[in-house]
Amino acid sequence: MSKVHSWPFRFLRSRNILQRKVGGHIQLLMSEARKMSDTAEQYKFETLNVTRPREFVVQVEMNRPKKLNAMNRAFWRECRECFQKLSTDKDCRVVVLSAAGKVFTAGLDLTDMSEIAIISNPELDASRKAFMVRNTIKDYQETFTVIEKCSKPVIAAIHSACVGGGVDMTSACDIRYCTGDAWFQIKEVDVGLAADVGTLQRFPKIVGNDSLVRELCFTARKFYSDEAKQMGFVSRIFQDKEAMMGGALDVASLIASKSPVAVQGSKISLVYSRDHAVQEGLDHVGLWNQSMLQSEDVMKSVMASMEKKQPTFSKL
Repeated sequence: MSKVHSWPFRFLRSRNILQRKVGGHIQLLMSEARKMSDTAEQYKFETLNVTRPREFVVQVEMNRPKKLNAMNRAFWRECRECFQKLSTDKDCRVVVLSAAGKVFTAGLDLTDMSEIAIISNPELDASRKAFMVRNTIKDYQETFTVIEKCSKPVIAAIHSACVGGGVDMTSACDIRYCTGDAWFQIKEVDVGLAADVGTLQRFPKIVGNDSLVRELCFTARKFYSDEAKQMGFVSRIFQDKEAMMGGALDVASLIASKSPVAVQGSKISLVYSRDHAVQEGLDHVGLWNQSMLQSEDVMKSVMASMEKKQPTFSKL
């Protein structure tokens, strides 16, 4: 066939290839739009903004910037509900926890605490007051415990101030990053109480320096990003929030590319082993892996390694 007669065929073939590529991109965009719409509907909260910035990565953003992300009653309820949903969300393998506005969080919102009115009510019996407050404390504790119970790794991305309840919350996360201008404060003694939603239980096991922990809890002094990294509370410091979010999402994507069976099993075993003797931890992971080693992910990982390819894993 001459060049004169062959050019229409080449043109048609090129046009068909282009149409397929454009069609594929349109389908991908439509799929992403549906995911965003579904996420907005499924995770509709007053104090949290939930998005999916990367495949299998969910970003949970505290979203009360005008109130410095202070933790009001709606937040305590919604945070618990959000992480309970994420734990069983098949399209989520990693969570990045961040905050909108100038600071990460100012901690407890004292203007929205009905418990203060209960305690100061002279008509209520002391024991009945105690039971009412006790139930509230247990609910608040569960709000951050669900982060630890969530089978998906949670990366905290902290900028500027992280005060009071912010330390409780990030202590329940798996990985903590911060900006260079970040500072932390275990603030509770300054408002006349002992921290009661996780800091006194988790923070010492993260830091491993009993003297320093007691100093920070007793004095309520601020400690800054460099000290937080030195003590092991955060593992990376970034120049600014933009760089931190990029770094956190990159690590989240890397984790999300791994076997969800392996990653979630690792988190469960790490949390269990932290609170048990070494032999108990070994027994636990042995019992766990006697079934999980039968996962298809093991064979996929081995084959991909032999073929020098990136494995892909089914939703869990």
